[in-house]
Amino acid sequence: MYQAQRISNSEFVPIRSLNYHVRRWGEPNPGTTPLVLLHGWMDVAASFQFVVDALKQDHFIIAPDWRGFGLTASGGADCFWYPDYLADLEALLDHYAPGQVVHLVGHSMGGNVAMLYAGIRPERVAKLINLEGFGLPASQPEQAPGRYAQWLGELKAHAQGQMALKTYPTLAAVAERLMKTNRRLGADKAHWLAGHWSAELKPGQWSILGESAHKITSAQLYREDEVLAVFRAIRAPVLMLEASDDSMAQWWKGSFTLAQHHARLKSVPQVEITQVPDCGHMLHHDQPHAVAALIEGFLG
Repeated sequence: MYQAQRISNSEFVPIRSLNYHVRRWGEPNPGTTPLVLLHGWMDVAASFQFVVDALKQDHFIIAPDWRGFGLTASGGADCFWYPDYLADLEALLDHYAPGQVVHLVGHSMGGNVAMLYAGIRPERVAKLINLEGFGLPASQPEQAPGRYAQWLGELKAHAQGQMALKTYPTLAAVAERLMKTNRRLGADKAHWLAGHWSAELKPGQWSILGESAHKITSAQLYREDEVLAVFRAIRAPVLMLEASDDSMAQWWKGSFTLAQHHARLKSVPQVEITQVPDCGHMLHHDQPHAVAALIEGFLG
């Protein structure tokens, strides 16, 4: 099994009526800008361990488990609202870095949250690294009635237990699931991740530490004009890291392309786009040393 080189402190912080779980590496030092790592959908903060181990410099790093993921329970939510992630992040920064700017690193969903936060609170972000956080296809107002109807239907299905996540008989089966999803993930890392990505909540039943309500489609449309307005307000330099595998082509089948994403990024005042070779969407698992070097090179 993979052996972590830098051991995190696991702690719980009261954030917006929730007991937020946060992993912390290192200690705050005067004059040092905190590094905040934001994980993606159906992932956990421990997912960044391989990149943390590959960093050459000492950093004060905090990485939360988003609400309803990992060890942060949602308090029984039957759906999740994107603005809550922004408010949670602000409360976390107020706790760990009051009055300070921070460096944000976000993967996938976490990258999207980081981009929005950097435009909404530009004075709080020094530099931003976005790992495969592409946003969503633009929505049209005409989609609203159907989207609300879909949301209502899925809420009922969730209440009836029809959206429960699959469970696994052993921790090894969870690791196999991770390797099946990511063909580049080695068994050593997969088994280490499985122990943080899941838990044996019942004897012989390993459950993913992500609440099933996350599967419910958002009632909110993705409004591209609003997103671009936020992008234009970003003051921090932005590094966009993309995997050599085209994740968007796999997900959206042409309905939202990498070229369209790049067109959106033109609204960001300072942005640099870099492709990481030989990796997929989980580039921080596939190429942690390359990602760590790019992060530290960008931070200077």
